[in-house]
Amino acid sequence: MKTILTFIAVVFFGTVAMANQGSKEVKVNTITVGVELNIDLHTSVKKNREVARLYKFKNSRVKKELSFTTKKNTAKLA
Repeated sequence: MKTILTFIAVVFFGTVAMANQGSKEVKVNTITVGVELNIDLHTSVKKNREVARLYKFKNSRVKKELSFTTKKNTAKLA
């Protein structure tokens, strides 16, 4: 009985609160401003170009360090 009355009271107060909202739409004055695009592209070519190394060999230092294995990495038979 108490839960039914509580539920009815919540629904009643919710509808009363929604009915009292006087939401009026307010018009907003918009201002339009023109946009001017001035784009200057300065391209500069670097004359001192450096070449990055690509390690193609299996025994290179970088690949060895990245593909490390531990002693306990092997599978065990149960």
